[in-house]
Amino acid sequence: MRGKWIQLIAAVSGLACLLWLVGLGWSLYEYLRVPANPPAIASKSVETDSKAKQDNRFNIIAIGDSLTRGTGDSTGKGYVGNVKDSLEEKTDRKIYLSNLGIKGQRSNQLLQQVKQPEVQRQLKDADVIMMTIGGNDLFQSGQTLVDLNLNNVKTLQNQYLKNVNSILSTMRAVNKDATIFFIGLYNPFIKMDNANQTSSIVREWNFKSAELSAKYPKTVFVPTFDIFELKVDDYLYSDHFHPNAEGYKLVADRVASLITW
Repeated sequence: MRGKWIQLIAAVSGLACLLWLVGLGWSLYEYLRVPANPPAIASKSVETDSKAKQDNRFNIIAIGDSLTRGTGDSTGKGYVGNVKDSLEEKTDRKIYLSNLGIKGQRSNQLLQQVKQPEVQRQLKDADVIMMTIGGNDLFQSGQTLVDLNLNNVKTLQNQYLKNVNSILSTMRAVNKDATIFFIGLYNPFIKMDNANQTSSIVREWNFKSAELSAKYPKTVFVPTFDIFELKVDDYLYSDHFHPNAEGYKLVADRVASLITW
């Protein structure tokens, strides 16, 4: 009789876990999916112009995924807006910001975006380029967690690194002088049962990304894993994936502290 109770409890627990994963996957799908016909430029504020450097302006171009868009921040600023605010407190120079982030974007899509003539025009005038990419490549709208397979993760990683290498190469061909800040991944699932494994995977992705960044001049990899590691629930939005306003502010503080004139 006791054995049957144990089996019943195990079955109920397994079903609850499965339902949680399904709900997580659906939530991530809604937040991360790319529009069927994404715009060539999804910009919050495009203020750059070709005479910016001559007028002592400071141009920031932000590219990437939903983290660049600021999804989950109730203030609407995200880390990009907070970086701009922080820099404006430190200088009399006019800060011009163009946010080209697209929700749900993966590295292959970002590669196509940076090849677009209008995007390249803006990148050419940039003093600083900030980039977030990789979370959607790795987590695949939650599917990676449902069927965690290390061989599959390695395949995803290899393609991601190939795309990022092409992205950095393309941007450097357009602009040799801008400083590129490549913001690393954190683990939003650090409270799950397989947290040790997922954290190991994220750290490996970050390590490979940092190694790749080091091959390009004036390209800085900015870690964020440690920011969320100990207090992940305090810094995540209600979808348990994107940062909340406080989480974005902490990321922005780290990036802003690295930007020099």
